[in-house]
Amino acid sequence: MVTVTSLSTAQPSAAESKRSEHHTDPRFTLAVLALAVGSFAIGTTEFVTMGVLPQVAEGIGVTVPQAGHVISAYALGVVVGAPVIAYFGAKLPRRSLALWLMVAYACFNAISALAPTYGTLMVARFVDGLPHGGYFGVAALIAADMVTPERRGRAISLVMMGLPVANVVGVPAATWLGQALGWRAAYWVVAGLAVLSLVMVTLFVPRQPGDPAATGRRELSALGRPQVWFALVAGAVGFGGLFALFSYVAPMVTDVGGLSEGAVPVFLLTMGVGMVFGNWVAGMLVDWSLRTSLIASPVGLVVALLLTWALAPYGWVALVGVFSVTTVGSVLALALMMRLIDAAGEAQTLGAALSHAALNSGNALGAWLGGVTIAAGFDYRSPLLVGALSSVAGFVVLVVAYRTEGRSASSEAGQSVASRS
Repeated sequence: MVTVTSLSTAQPSAAESKRSEHHTDPRFTLAVLALAVGSFAIGTTEFVTMGVLPQVAEGIGVTVPQAGHVISAYALGVVVGAPVIAYFGAKLPRRSLALWLMVAYACFNAISALAPTYGTLMVARFVDGLPHGGYFGVAALIAADMVTPERRGRAISLVMMGLPVANVVGVPAATWLGQALGWRAAYWVVAGLAVLSLVMVTLFVPRQPGDPAATGRRELSALGRPQVWFALVAGAVGFGGLFALFSYVAPMVTDVGGLSEGAVPVFLLTMGVGMVFGNWVAGMLVDWSLRTSLIASPVGLVVALLLTWALAPYGWVALVGVFSVTTVGSVLALALMMRLIDAAGEAQTLGAALSHAALNSGNALGAWLGGVTIAAGFDYRSPLLVGALSSVAGFVVLVVAYRTEGRSASSEAGQSVASRS
């Protein structure tokens, strides 16, 4: 595995100089586009269930909160799949790994579309989540390896751009199809997108040899690093607020805001635009200051969630709130991935993949907590308040993490001075 090096003040090598030109090379552009199509497919399948949640509930004969557990099943698949794929795929060439993960996506979305019962749909969504973290992890490292270290945030953000663009185009379109033709049509769309990604990655992504020194044990060594666990916990609780909104946005728009079902795709579109804008800004922010971006984004997410809660009863006015939530959430997502890549040391495949495990732990947590508040008799905007508290908890974990890291660095420096004396 090629290691993404840290920023250095030394003169760049010839290899680094060549990589610095890749951001303007058409081959780099096509490679990033191909990887982003895979991100687009994943983003569509991850979020479209939220847009057709009432239709899914009606179609398989369960309540809306019960149907929300289908979202949690996908998220749990991501959490389980990230370390498993990193362990077994450590030595594989990165492009080959990305291709096999897209094959799995095409198959599992077809199974979701064919699922006859609630139980089978739960299983289908769980296995569909398994390749998620692995794909984003390997795609991020492919992109980062094609540029110099000071540009890696922007390179990774370009690959990740498929995820927010999916919320602008893929999710609203698939939601509309799901409402018009039945919710199963949404999953067939994603299966087709996965096949398109297979073709494009094969044609445009350069081959990268596997790392013969990589082992599953080395990848799992990242789990022995305290800062990796701090980042994972911060992501899991911090993203709960974002997904508390995503999971129940459809009934919030109709039941709280008093709008028709036709307004739901507009809200999903607005959330997607916020993600595109946030992802674009995030690439520059994390290259400027990863620490500041990571600490500030949970605070911004709390403010955005409370704003959405206040505006939700006013119909279309709530668009301002949902845009702000996804903008700030996108900054948090990219900053967390960069933090995990750095904290994981040599186990960068696992570090990058775990960022999506953390994000989808937040997905599961947000959907579950939102379902609990709704089942308890509160309205469909109550998950936003729980989500705000969850984001506060994420902020606290990050502050503790950086303080712990600072004390460890000071202690090591003191020991080094003492040993030289």
